[in-house]
Amino acid sequence: MPNHKIKVAVIGSTGFVGLELVYLLSRHPEVRIEYLCSQSNTGKKINLFDKRIKKKLPSLVNEKKIKWNKVDVVFLSLPNGKAQNITKKLYSKFNHLKFIDLSADFRIKKPKIFKKWYLNEHKAKNLIKNSIYSIPEFTKKKVSQFRIISNPGCYATSIQLVLKPLLISGLIKKNSIIIDSKSGYSGAGKNFLKKFNSKNFFSSCASYSVNKHRHMAEIDQELKISNYSFNPHIIPTYRGIISSIYIDVKQNKIASKFFKVLKNFYKNKPFVQIKGFNKSLGTNDVLHTNKCQITINKSRNSKKIIIFSALDNLVKGAAGQAIQNMNLLFNLKENKGLR
Repeated sequence: MPNHKIKVAVIGSTGFVGLELVYLLSRHPEVRIEYLCSQSNTGKKINLFDKRIKKKLPSLVNEKKIKWNKVDVVFLSLPNGKAQNITKKLYSKFNHLKFIDLSADFRIKKPKIFKKWYLNEHKAKNLIKNSIYSIPEFTKKKVSQFRIISNPGCYATSIQLVLKPLLISGLIKKNSIIIDSKSGYSGAGKNFLKKFNSKNFFSSCASYSVNKHRHMAEIDQELKISNYSFNPHIIPTYRGIISSIYIDVKQNKIASKFFKVLKNFYKNKPFVQIKGFNKSLGTNDVLHTNKCQITINKSRNSKKIIIFSALDNLVKGAAGQAIQNMNLLFNLKENKGLR
């Protein structure tokens, strides 16, 4: 545990994820926010963008104003491709400084695979080996050994929290998985209306990125699977993700074993709740929390099992998980400042 408050800078403070991050950090008892950065809103107060933020915080500045010797950790809530440049510039110069990246810049371990999915050369290839892709439920003891923490994607988190323990247990086959995920529009960022050009956007839903959503690169890498189907959908609600995962089995009576495996795996992990057997699930109880809730269900088809996974894409899928990683990085209880 640090003997002083953790001094934090946030670069990319006014996006949907950035604002959620600032809000949660402002309520964290072990954090002091030193810098909030924005390229286009310098000089403004952060609570102009989010009225939930009541604490008096520094005005927005350009990142060039940061005095890095006064910062312990920087959160990078930026478009893909930006964090790698900042990290490359600072990593060797400031040996005390830690980086928590909420973009995809350090999620993919092979630069060729990164280029395939993100269509750009990686600008900090030599630093990838110094980073850890961290869903804390899987990496808890390792996080503090690294200075670059790669925060996973929201869909990828909701899916891996279900599938990784089951794959480890050997209960499921890698080629028998169908994933149907639905997300609120905040997951698409502030320019969501440009990405989804629909006159009925707020009263309709749509599939998108069929067979090519970038979070598939993380799923491929972390679960070591490739022959699966993943289809995301955008729905007219601000926040929340629910993933419906369909798994082929010899007999669906094995569903009770799935329940026991997941219940046992997460018994000492505060943010993952195995809520029941043969129960429906929604996002209502996870909104504004760092929780992921999971239920296991028999299908009408005797050779299928259905698992539901729900989380808040802005919290457990982004800002909350980043703070959970920060807590582990600084040897705090992982649920400090989170609920």
